[in-house]
Amino acid sequence: MAEPAEPTEPTEAAAPVAAEAPKGPRRIGVLMVVALLAFLIDLGGKLLVVARLENHAAIKVIGDVVTFQVIRNSGAAFGMGQALTVVFTMIASAVIVVIWRIARRLYSLPWAIALGLLLGGALGNLADRLFRWPGVFRGHVVDFISVQHFAVFNLADSAIVCGGILVVLLSFRGSNPDGTVHQQGGKAE
Repeated sequence: MAEPAEPTEPTEAAAPVAAEAPKGPRRIGVLMVVALLAFLIDLGGKLLVVARLENHAAIKVIGDVVTFQVIRNSGAAFGMGQALTVVFTMIASAVIVVIWRIARRLYSLPWAIALGLLLGGALGNLADRLFRWPGVFRGHVVDFISVQHFAVFNLADSAIVCGGILVVLLSFRGSNPDGTVHQQGGKAE
């Protein structure tokens, strides 16, 4: 009769490395609410300024430093790349797809807010590219907030910039969209 085998202790090499599980509920709802709010605020602002300000003198908000005036922008930020409207449409579409893919594993509230701002801003400018003159994929974005010696932009641009800054800050903190923290050298930062 064979004797029972002695239990063996698992070796470190054989032990599975447990990944830190995401904490809390998924945050897709937060992402969608923030994106929808950013999109609707941008859309409302554009509709209002086109109806009230287009073909009118600029409105001074803070002296000559900040004014509201309608500018149709076929390019990107600061009017660059005006012949590349179709490319900007494709880039905005790609950003939306990437955010949607990340959203499937989104458990971090700060990341949901950051990505929601990016998504809402991208959708706001993409809507202009798709539905404004001179036509689909070539539409000009409505910009209306003018800062002297800087740029003319819209609320979608502001949402994109704020979302981008949050993404950078969260990345520097070591935060991941899934709610975990970057691991470096086996220790959490």
